[in-house]
Amino acid sequence: MSSPFVTLTADEAAALIQNGQTLGVSGFTPAGAAKVVPKALAVRARAEHEAGRPFKVAIVSGASTGDSLDGELARADAISWRTPYQSNKSLRESINAGRTRFFDMHLSHLPQQVRSGFLGDIDWTIVEACDVSPSGEITLTTSVGASPTFLRCAKKIIIELNRFHSPNLRGFHDIYEPQDPPYRQPIPILRPSDRIGTPTVKVDPSKIVGIVEGNQPDENAGFEPADETTERIGNNVAEFIAGELQAGRIPKEFLPIQSGVGNIANAVLGSLGSHPGIPPFEMYSEVIQDSVIKLIRSGKLKFATGTSLTIAKDVLLKFYEDLEFFRSRVLLRPQEITNNPEIVRRLGIITINTAIEVDIFGNINSTHIMGSNLMNGIGGSGDFTRNAHISIFTCPSSAKGGKISTIVPLVSHMDHSEHSVQVVVTEKGVADLRGKTPNERARLIIEKCAHPQFHQLLMHYYEMSKQGQTPQTLSRAFAFHEQFLRTGDMRQTPLG
Repeated sequence: MSSPFVTLTADEAAALIQNGQTLGVSGFTPAGAAKVVPKALAVRARAEHEAGRPFKVAIVSGASTGDSLDGELARADAISWRTPYQSNKSLRESINAGRTRFFDMHLSHLPQQVRSGFLGDIDWTIVEACDVSPSGEITLTTSVGASPTFLRCAKKIIIELNRFHSPNLRGFHDIYEPQDPPYRQPIPILRPSDRIGTPTVKVDPSKIVGIVEGNQPDENAGFEPADETTERIGNNVAEFIAGELQAGRIPKEFLPIQSGVGNIANAVLGSLGSHPGIPPFEMYSEVIQDSVIKLIRSGKLKFATGTSLTIAKDVLLKFYEDLEFFRSRVLLRPQEITNNPEIVRRLGIITINTAIEVDIFGNINSTHIMGSNLMNGIGGSGDFTRNAHISIFTCPSSAKGGKISTIVPLVSHMDHSEHSVQVVVTEKGVADLRGKTPNERARLIIEKCAHPQFHQLLMHYYEMSKQGQTPQTLSRAFAFHEQFLRTGDMRQTPLG
């Protein structure tokens, strides 16, 4: 059957988008992100700027995207504002320099805020698909993110039909949008493998302005091999969870795992998979990454559900070769469902996320460097952490060749408070903070998690501050950070 939709070139599609408009784009990590039209839009923006005309658009995505979207548009100075999460170097520089407005938010909140109009109109939605029917049924590619909501709310739609991805992905997606208050019903997920929605996103065909064809893999960079530090962190997490199971604080049936994305998360999942004290388990998470595919193939991971399939190109090609094997073992959902607090609490998920720095009371900074410069954003870590059965944060004990202690007197920016954080893990050890007072937490984190070269400094700070329910000396709380900004090295921090 011939398609009723107009086929556009990327340049023709980009020419339809006007200065000041808001774009909802597919992607959650580079997986499933729009690629072709954004690059053409960046070329157009540069031409408009050279002609002396303003050209910037607002970008709303599920989370981070690929360099063809966030990177190209940032380098073209074409993004007026951006939310909710990013991980691109060029965009980060633009945000920290004040050229691009950025506001952070929990990923589970985004779709409802879009539907409620909090972010204004969505003028265009650009989504990557592997198939689209004449009646407007869209089969997404390697992520769902917030695409269903963007497609529903958009005035007009452009579809990037990416031939790299197999149309046989139909059936790997479970598309479900809850009703908005006051009509919302309970989300009927009782197990990670429960299907509650449809395999495609259905839109009004009249909103589809055109199809842009392409053939490009996702721009996933892959992960570095585990080093000694990340291996130790992974082993410490696995030992702790195995101990909790043996002690009866995790039921014998075990509980689903959520893991953040990155090199540490990849190492942690590898350690969970190889630990003999941890039974075969399931994942209810945001991102399905390389180590997850390996665990599924080994049989240690029974089922994985997330909102994106963020895997290296070679891993994805092998995944496509074995689609029928994975069809009953992998499911992609909207981020509003993967990150939903109701489901996280119901399933009793064990959450494992990464910190930039941790203070001695268990507060977490996961977004900012030295308190002011944005790194990536909070992502979904807050959605999971606050509602977890056990919430774990990991980080190396030091950074920059030992010049930075990631354990500090007070975090320079707080994303997760001590009230949500139960366990802190570094390569040095595990601090179980449950049932501990601030004084007890401080001693435990210093003793178990801090790098030895910072023990004395941190204990000196704690001893000089030892008064009140939460021992803190406000005049010296940021002495570590101030010392680094002055000298580039925290190791000689004067505490007075």
